[in-house]
Amino acid sequence: MASGDIVPIELGLTDGDLVTLWAPRWRDGDDEWEAFLGHEDALYGFESVAELAAFIRTDSDNDLVDHPAWKIIAGLSAAELEPDENHTYDLVAVPELAAGDPDVESIAELEDTLAMVRNIGEVCELELVTKFFGSHPVLGALPSGISSFVGRDGEELWDQIGAAIAKDWDAVLDAIDKIVSTPEVDAAAVAVAEAELLAAEENVVDADDAADSEEDAEFETVDLDEEDDEDEDDAEEDTDETFWHEVGIDPVKIVTSDGEYFTLRCYLDDDPVFLGKDGAISVFGSERALARYLADDHEHDLARVSTFDDVRTAAVDGSLEVEVEEENVYVLNGLAEDLSHGPDAVDIDQLDLAVELFTDAADYAEDDSVESALAQSTPLGWYVSYLLNPDPSRLAPNPPFSAEAQNWRELERAFEGRLLQK
Repeated sequence: MASGDIVPIELGLTDGDLVTLWAPRWRDGDDEWEAFLGHEDALYGFESVAELAAFIRTDSDNDLVDHPAWKIIAGLSAAELEPDENHTYDLVAVPELAAGDPDVESIAELEDTLAMVRNIGEVCELELVTKFFGSHPVLGALPSGISSFVGRDGEELWDQIGAAIAKDWDAVLDAIDKIVSTPEVDAAAVAVAEAELLAAEENVVDADDAADSEEDAEFETVDLDEEDDEDEDDAEEDTDETFWHEVGIDPVKIVTSDGEYFTLRCYLDDDPVFLGKDGAISVFGSERALARYLADDHEHDLARVSTFDDVRTAAVDGSLEVEVEEENVYVLNGLAEDLSHGPDAVDIDQLDLAVELFTDAADYAEDDSVESALAQSTPLGWYVSYLLNPDPSRLAPNPPFSAEAQNWRELERAFEGRLLQK
């Protein structure tokens, strides 16, 4: 998790939704800390972002004032303190989530919410909360994703989680409700923050209106000569399209510490489909070996793609050339070591492509373990988010990065376990 960050979050509690701040684990010398906005035994929560912004700007007696990013968070506009969707945790809805049928979204939401509750319990030293997690080790199945809840055993496991929550969640929620309080906030500072939020909202509306006007203007005037020229240009581009573009399937090259591998991938309704079966991806040591395989009749998931017959025909008559474009080359080798050395050592493009590949492979196998591992509530997910989504208001993460690098290696090994060399 990126040290030095403070994150606005929303908590759905018994008395309503409240916003507050969470400081993920950061290192200060040899000590490691984690905190929430509060003071002594109280966790502060506010009914509106304006109240949160006003408090931050006027208060200097809370548990976060010594955090290395406090001056940055205090200097943000009120609009920048709006919790994003990934940092909204509805504690009241937990029993309903656990009582429903498991799916990818409900499992991920339940896992994220429980992880935040665990954080609150540890930071605020709520014995009842920590006892809840210690008494129900079955909750540890959630990070494994939907694959853990398939079949009769999976249904039984989900029922056990539901039973644990039905039995003890009210007590957990009560314990958190008791420590949450809302301090008094300067009314003038609240009014200033409310004005900022209103202005930001109006700017968004104005920008949307301007965009709509531009779109309307584009369609009001049509130059037929220019339209003909554009049609000719499009025709030329079509003729320049490669065979692979025409069939909508991409050759993929994967470079690991063990060597180079080739396979195919396409997207059906935005869902990745690889040359493979049952979540396993068939890979080959060379383009020629892949082409030879495609010439024969095999059972695999790409066979259901309507254009795959064109690929097989070209492979049979010898005209098929397996050419991998640059954006489909994934170099995994060395990334874990680079991550261990810190942000400056990491090739951002290489990392971005690797995340794409890991995510596609997991989605293909209907496994949300990668999504869970890269969630911003995890140390690795926070680190990767810092690298791929730079924000000048965030402090650079501090070493060591050994845990994050180890978690990446585990992701890499899990991905390589999906590869089936032919």
